[in-house]
Amino acid sequence: MEYDQPDTKTAATLEEIRIRVANALSRHPLCRNVRFDIVSVTRNSRGGNWTISLQSVEPGAVWEASDIVADIQQAYELAAAA
Repeated sequence: MEYDQPDTKTAATLEEIRIRVANALSRHPLCRNVRFDIVSVTRNSRGGNWTISLQSVEPGAVWEASDIVADIQQAYELAAAA
């Protein structure tokens, strides 16, 4: 069975994205001690305008943390600041 990824992303603030990333990483046993920063970047042709910089990742957690982050990046775009 295939899962269709929605074409649109949900708008979220940097703080909302930070909370979602922290919660997602804390649910995975290998990723609980991962430290990260969320960085706003210039909008590109693919629409992404933020990225996550992973820090203090144990070698066994690199791929799991990267997959978790990639899933979140596919789901959210940075909401326009008021």
